[in-house]
Amino acid sequence: MVRFLSVDQHLPATTSSTTWWRALNSNRLGQSQPTQLAHDLGAYARRFEAFGWHAIQVDGHNVEQLLKAWAEARQVKGQPVVVLAQTYKGRGIEGVEDLEGFHGKPVPVEKTEAIKAKLQSQTPLKWDIPKPAYDVPKIDLKIGENKITTPNYKLGEKVATRAAYGTALVKLADQNPRILGLDGDMRNSTFSEQLWKKSPTQYVECYIAEQQMVGAAIGLSCRDRSIPFVSTFAAFLTRAADQIRMGAVCFANVKFVGSHCGISIGEDGPSQMALEDLALFRAVPNSVVLYPSDAVSTEYATELAANHRGIVFIRTGRPALPVVYENNEKFAIGQSKVVKKSGSDKLVIVAGGVTLNEALKAAEQLEKEGVNAAVIDIFSVQPIDRQTLLETAQKSEGKVLTVEDHYQPGGIGEAVAAALSDVPNIVIRRLNVKEVPRSGAPDALLDRYGISAKHIVAEAKKF
Repeated sequence: MVRFLSVDQHLPATTSSTTWWRALNSNRLGQSQPTQLAHDLGAYARRFEAFGWHAIQVDGHNVEQLLKAWAEARQVKGQPVVVLAQTYKGRGIEGVEDLEGFHGKPVPVEKTEAIKAKLQSQTPLKWDIPKPAYDVPKIDLKIGENKITTPNYKLGEKVATRAAYGTALVKLADQNPRILGLDGDMRNSTFSEQLWKKSPTQYVECYIAEQQMVGAAIGLSCRDRSIPFVSTFAAFLTRAADQIRMGAVCFANVKFVGSHCGISIGEDGPSQMALEDLALFRAVPNSVVLYPSDAVSTEYATELAANHRGIVFIRTGRPALPVVYENNEKFAIGQSKVVKKSGSDKLVIVAGGVTLNEALKAAEQLEKEGVNAAVIDIFSVQPIDRQTLLETAQKSEGKVLTVEDHYQPGGIGEAVAAALSDVPNIVIRRLNVKEVPRSGAPDALLDRYGISAKHIVAEAKKF
């Protein structure tokens, strides 16, 4: 609540003549008991005023008072406004109004006749309500037309995927003013600061208030007014899980970019290592989950997100990873990439992000030992590319090894296993983080928790 009040105070108005308005309805009752402050509007007002708000108290059942409050709000400049409305649950129903025990329950049958009589005794009203005028210009979000300029990287060059995201976001925002960036005080780590520096009017700093940030993004996406990209550490997005799931309920068009995923962030330690984020977003209805493994695929993942209507999650990482793809490589939602194969593969390794690099190193070592292994960059965790997985597995003796910088529940291994669960003669082995990790150097942690190249080689030999 404190962060909510302070964030709104500092959000910029869209013009010098507008300010931020909020309404708070106080009906005294919770579900199981009265709320702490009940109808003490003065207490609410003092709390808002302490953060610089202009507070207006009204009877929420009095239309005249409400109209006067909003008229007063229009006169306030350079200060956020909150209208505090006192209301009563069950207003006007004798034996129900302002009483406990009626939350989520229908009106008692014995009271319905009295209610009908009261309604019928009132002067009949005839309403002639005109349809609201849609007096704002229509916005073209250019869904399907948002394009980045071709990436400019060299094969083998090491670039963090989080940095490539910042580059792509600026490219998209340059050609579409309705693409916005929101961040939770992590812009210098998520690289959304590139947009903040280049086009500050297309960036909203939400501070460390992830629930507020996600709620704001959902609002910004309403009625096709903008395409918001929300970025912070992937671990911190879990704080807004309820807002994210409610965004899915209302079919919000919001893009989430979670950086600093997995143990590969290294020294920052487990409090900031996202190891549950794939599970969170895979569980969101109709969501798209993309996990790019290099700078090129990250830029195209960002472009794909802007052109998809609905919730998209892009998982980016902290370490600088070698560029795997040519700058003109084509990517699609629901498509994986076979980055290594031969005509005599004995297994296929499925990886993503930092573990793709480990998988390629492991495949090279296995080849030296006389064992050919195909390698798939999963890229699209959801929807998953079942066809590519199945075809490659069947050409690799039906042996599949998944490796991921994530806990097992909800991760890549479970996604692959679910996709191939109805196929006979497919054997799947999985490598993933199996315990709460500790702080350390990234390479040391990959090795300690069993997802480094040497562990992939060892697991491959168990088939």
